[in-house]
Amino acid sequence: MPFKYAVVGAGRQGVAAAFDLATRGDASTILFLDLDEHAARDAASRLNTLVGRRVADGQRGDASDEHAILRQLDGVRGILSAAHYNVNLGLTRIAIRLGAHMVDLGGNTAVVRQQHELDGDATRAGITVVPDTGMGPGLNVSLAAYAMSLVDRPREVFIWDGGLPQHPEPPWDFVSTFAISGLTNEYDGHAYFLRGGEIAEVPCFADLERLEFDAPIGTLEAFVTSGGLSTAPWSWRGVLDRLENKTLRYPGHCARFMAYRDLGLMGLEPIAVAGSPVVPRDVFHALLEPRVRTGSTVVPDICVMRVKAVGERRGLRAEAIVELIDRYDEVTGFTAMQRLTGWHAAICLELAMTGGLGPGVVPVERVPPDLIVSEGRARRWAISSRID
Repeated sequence: MPFKYAVVGAGRQGVAAAFDLATRGDASTILFLDLDEHAARDAASRLNTLVGRRVADGQRGDASDEHAILRQLDGVRGILSAAHYNVNLGLTRIAIRLGAHMVDLGGNTAVVRQQHELDGDATRAGITVVPDTGMGPGLNVSLAAYAMSLVDRPREVFIWDGGLPQHPEPPWDFVSTFAISGLTNEYDGHAYFLRGGEIAEVPCFADLERLEFDAPIGTLEAFVTSGGLSTAPWSWRGVLDRLENKTLRYPGHCARFMAYRDLGLMGLEPIAVAGSPVVPRDVFHALLEPRVRTGSTVVPDICVMRVKAVGERRGLRAEAIVELIDRYDEVTGFTAMQRLTGWHAAICLELAMTGGLGPGVVPVERVPPDLIVSEGRARRWAISSRID
C-alpha cells in the first residue's frame, strides 16, 4: 500500500532520505517542510528529477509551531525529521496524535531520553518512533549490534567512524558536510561509555589513537566525541563490560581542535570584547564555517566505519570485525555522508511502516541489525565482516 510521508528539514540528509523513501519505501507522496520555503521546493524539485516522477512537494513549515504543523501533517503516515534536534520531542508528540510512525536524525542524547519517556503513549497509539537514526549515532550502533550477534557472548565493543574528504587539502584536511554547530556540539562536553560494566563519562578529545586502513585511506586518528552512542550504553549495561565510540579524522585534527577548545573558542557564555558581550562559539563558527563548510559545492567524500566485538564463540575467545566504507556517488550526486545518514533513517522508517518494528519508542540499538545490514547491502553499501 502506498504511503504518504513528510520529511521535516529540506537539507542534504533530508533529500537523501526522501530519495530512499521514494525508491524503496512505496511512497505515494513526500512532503518537504522547512522554514525556508525555497529550500523545501528546491528539495522537492530535485527529488522529482532524480526519481523521474512527481512524488514530492515542498512547503514552508515551522516544526517548533506544533499547532500549525499538525494541520500540515494531516494524512501523513510516516514522518522523518532531518531538522534540528530541539524540535524532535514536539514532533514525537505530534506523531503520537496523528498515529504516524516517526524517525529522526537525533543529535542530543538528553532529548532522545525524553522521547523514550513517551514510549507508553506511542505504544497505545500503535506507532513506532526511532530516535537518533543516521550515520552516527545510528548506523554505527546498528553495526555494533550486528558485530555482537556474530559472537556467542560479547563482552567488549569498540566503534570507530567518521566522514572525510577523499582528497584532503591543508591546512584543515577536513570538510563539514553538515551544519557547523553539529561539529562543535560533538566536540564539546563528554561522551557516555561503558567501562567495567558501568556508565562512564569520558571527555571529548580523550584517548587519542591511530588506526590503519587499506589504501588509499591509510592512517587515521581516532578520539572521543560526544553523543555517538545515543542510548546504547544504558541498553547494553549488564551485557557488555566495555563500550566505546570514537570519531575518525586525518592525523593532526584532534590536536588542532583541542587547542581551539582549550583557548575557549567553543564556549557558550558571553565574554566582554571592547565593552560588548560576545559568545566565543558564535565567533568560532563565523570564522571556521567558510573554510570547512562545503555549502552548495559537493566535495567527494568517504565514510569509514569499523566495529570490533570481543567475546566468546564456541567456548573460545573471538573477535568479530565489521567494516563499512562508502564513497560519494557520481550518479545521484549524493555524498557518502548523505547515503549513510539519510538512508539509515529511511530504512528504519520503512521497517516501521511495514510492521518490522514493534510499537513504542524503539532505541536504535534494538532495531534488528541483520535487517539493517541486509537492507544496506541491497543499497550497495560495502559491508564486510570476519571473525578472528
